[in-house]
Amino acid sequence: MGVSRRQVLLGSAGAISAATSILPKPAIAASDPIKIGFPAAMTGPSSAPTIGFNRGVTFAVDAINAAGGVKGRMLEVITRDTQGDPTKAVNATQELISQAKVHAIWGPFNSGEALATTPIMARAKMPNVHPCVVETLIDPAKFPNAFRLAPSNNQWDDAVRNYCLNILKVKKVAVIGDTTGYGVTAVGASVAAFKKDGAEVAYQANIDATQPDMTPDLLRARNAGAEVIVVWSVSTGMEARMFNTRAAMGWDISFVGHPSMASGELAGLVEKPENWKKVYAIGYKSCSYDASGKLPAKSQDLVDRLLKANVSVKDTLLWWIAGGVDAIDLIAKAVEESGSTDSAGIIKYWNSLSKYPGYFGNYAFSPTQHNGYLTEEIVMSEASSAKNGTFALAPGYT
Repeated sequence: MGVSRRQVLLGSAGAISAATSILPKPAIAASDPIKIGFPAAMTGPSSAPTIGFNRGVTFAVDAINAAGGVKGRMLEVITRDTQGDPTKAVNATQELISQAKVHAIWGPFNSGEALATTPIMARAKMPNVHPCVVETLIDPAKFPNAFRLAPSNNQWDDAVRNYCLNILKVKKVAVIGDTTGYGVTAVGASVAAFKKDGAEVAYQANIDATQPDMTPDLLRARNAGAEVIVVWSVSTGMEARMFNTRAAMGWDISFVGHPSMASGELAGLVEKPENWKKVYAIGYKSCSYDASGKLPAKSQDLVDRLLKANVSVKDTLLWWIAGGVDAIDLIAKAVEESGSTDSAGIIKYWNSLSKYPGYFGNYAFSPTQHNGYLTEEIVMSEASSAKNGTFALAPGYT
């Protein structure tokens, strides 16, 4: 008899006490903390997702610890700010493994960082969950310890391309990303997929996220006849500058792409609220409200409890917070069910999850499949329609 995720997150200490007596004895002392490594871009141009993920992590850890921990053991999160720099991420990961001796790692959240750190964690057999979208980061043969708690970039790309070609009905696209490892990879994959589906890629570019003037690139895209701009970047500053430039040019074109385009940070970065219109960001059914403003019941329950705990959801995305909650819960549940913090036991538990009910979505893992999210759960959202980190569906869905 295990502890349900609802009991854990609602702080049911009695339920935990009752369940722990029949589980195997932990491999180390029950008083030792369960250490979770958290290498993340807490600062820097790629920090927007971390803000949300961190709130989910803090909320989940506080709830579990307030309920007595896992088998009497408290969760301890050890954070290292990578600043979005792959070199710093490598150093942080090595330190978390060799010196802090964490039992599992949640992160990093930038695919460029993850490309550098995933092999390191694989060699150390470190249980790792992350939301990074680059396809090659998940390979059960090469990286049997790595599990993805979000869609892959191919899944995102499919949803974006479907919206552009089948709902907006455009024929010519511009594809723009930043110069990070993620941005370069995502632009390349997106361009190839659009061409394969018969669309014309009128313009493509990778732009330094700190570039102050976006006018030259948007002029090139307009002159090439682009009918929509597809964006692959986590940098809200870069995105805001593109939106402001579009307005200054008087160009009536839509932006479609990365979920960071719906981050609450943009409200303070765009020069006028209307500059944020006709921006459609990747979203999810679990975090989309209907015409009457209602969320799915499970998502509304999470929002209610977050607000009760004074966790702000207005300036970030609910799916980022929910992903942080799900990651901590998956690690805690793996320790609870396996009876120890042994890496093999944690990985074995994750591989057994044919259907795991998270808040961000349902996950399914097996020894040969470490991508857990369902493509049909991905939708496009009106980026500026945020309400407690959730969004209205973009125009055109039925």
